This record gives sequence, structure tokens and C-alpha cells, in this order.
Amino acid sequence: MKLVAETGSTAARRRSAVRIAAAGAAAVAVLVLGAAVGPDGVGFPDWHTRLGRALLRLRLYRVGAGLAVGGGLSVAGVVLQAVLRNPLADPYVLGVSGGGALGAAAVILLGAASSSALALPAGAFVAAALTLVLVYVVASRGAGGAPSVYGLILSGSIVSAMASSLLMVLVSLADVEGLHSVVWWMLGSLQVASGPLLAVCAACTLAAVALCLGLARELNALTLGREMAHHLGVRTDLAVALALGAATLAAASAVALAGLIGFVGLVVPHAVRPLTGADHRRLVPVAAVAGGVFLVGCDALARLALAPVEIPAGVITALSGGPFFLVLLRRRKQGWVE
Repeated sequence: MKLVAETGSTAARRRSAVRIAAAGAAAVAVLVLGAAVGPDGVGFPDWHTRLGRALLRLRLYRVGAGLAVGGGLSVAGVVLQAVLRNPLADPYVLGVSGGGALGAAAVILLGAASSSALALPAGAFVAAALTLVLVYVVASRGAGGAPSVYGLILSGSIVSAMASSLLMVLVSLADVEGLHSVVWWMLGSLQVASGPLLAVCAACTLAAVALCLGLARELNALTLGREMAHHLGVRTDLAVALALGAATLAAASAVALAGLIGFVGLVVPHAVRPLTGADHRRLVPVAAVAGGVFLVGCDALARLALAPVEIPAGVITALSGGPFFLVLLRRRKQGWVE
């Protein structure tokens, strides 16, 4: 009997190792494809020439941007789904992405984005943080203490709609050059304006992911509810504040770097959770890597679909995420998703 159990355990470990190896190989293949795709199809430029090296650098920037943006949005989705205990939560639910987009668009239209690599992510983060505070304050009115999950979701939807309206006002007042820049940015593109901007946003994303990984125990407890987490010794108010702050930083960095890219924070956490389980010590890092690879793959598909015409990556994620959201919503209504 013991021999059978050990044999089954060994077989399970082998299957797990095979799945991990296959996933790793697929991820490497997607990243190589992302660096190889260009306006003329698939192929690497000649790096022995100055032009070839410049083209290769731009492609590597895109891959790096995809990893940073996809990873940040995925981890933000993981955190919000844990804190709100809602499988439909993503950075758009609390208005974080909408607020960050409003701040980043204001920086672009004011011409401050070219003055410093910190201007765009700083503007996006400040606006996203103010939006989160506004959502929390609105949801707390009449709650007699900490706001409920449903209050946060409802307030986030309202504030997000307001931010979108203000963003449309800024777009309508922009000149032709500013309008083109903002509209293309709103569609979600991984064309990186500069190396320093990529470095700053990637550093912010790494800091947010590290903070979320450090809060893995608290996130595990919060999925059971705030009251249960409190009985388990978690300082719930502090943990929720830190988790929401980390999610805001990750989402704001993604918005500043690539614009509005939706559904990544919704699709990827649900895709990797069956593989990692509910333990956030595994879920957070795997979601970060999977989200980055997913977005790099979407960007490669966007450049290949109608080549040499380039489709914004945000369009591809919306086309793939929309049906996924509907299926998830249907399962939730039927009681398949708790």
C-alpha cells in the first residue's frame, strides 16, 4: 500500500515537472517570437549594422514592456480578487486604471512627459492613488467603519465612469498632435517612448510585485474574509491598505508605460490558479510571469495579424478577454465559480 502511494506521488511529481518544463519552453518561445516579429514579418535584424542594432533594441524594449505591463496588471488582478473576494475584480473595477489613465493623459497633453522619465508614471500613480482614496471615502460613507466589498465595487464603477468622462474632455480639447498621441496610447500599445521610461516603470512594477509577494500570507487570510483574517492574527486594515497600494502602483506603472490594456488582470489569474492553487506564495510570481508572456504574445499577434499594419495590443487583449469575461460571468451565475 505504501509502495503504491509513493509510486503515485512520484508520478504526480513527474507530471508536474513535465508541465512546468512545457510551460517554460512555451514562454521562452513566445518571448523569442516577440523579439523576432517586425514590420516585414518574422526574423531578426542584422545586429552587425547600426540600424540593425537599433531595431533589435526597440524590439527588446517591446518585450520588456510586455513583461512589465502584463506582469503588473496580472498581479494587480490577483490582489484585487483576494482583497475584494470577487473573481471578476481587476484593476478597472476600482477605477485605478481609469484614474491612472486620466493622470497620464494630462501629463502627455501638458507636454511634461518629455521633460523627465518620472513624469508619466508619477502622474499616473498620483491620479490612480487619488482615485483609490476617493473610491474608499465614497464607499465608507454610511458604512459605519470599513467599507463593504460591494460598496467598493459600486463606488469604483462610478468613479471610473467619471474618470473616463474627464479623459474624454481632455481628448476633445487636445490639438491634432496631442490627439493622435493620446488616442493611440489609449488603445494600448507597447511602443516604448524611451529606455529610461521603461526602466522606471519596470522598477515600480518589480517593487509592487515584491510587496504583494511579501503580503502573500495576509492575502491568503483575506480570501477567507476580513473577520476570519483578523482572528488569524492579520492586521486587516494595514494589510488591505498595503495590498491596494501595491495594486495601484502596478496598475499605474502599466498605464503610464502602455496605456489602457484591459482584461489581462482578469484572464491571467484565472488561467494560472488551477496550476498553482490558491496559495499566493505561488500564485503571485507565476501570475507575474504568465501575464508578461501573455501580453508579449498578444503584441506579437497584433503585429502579425494585418502586417505591415500594426494593431494595438490592447485591441487583442480586449478581443480575447471579452469572451472570457462572459464565460466567467455565466459560470458565476450558475454557481460554478465561488
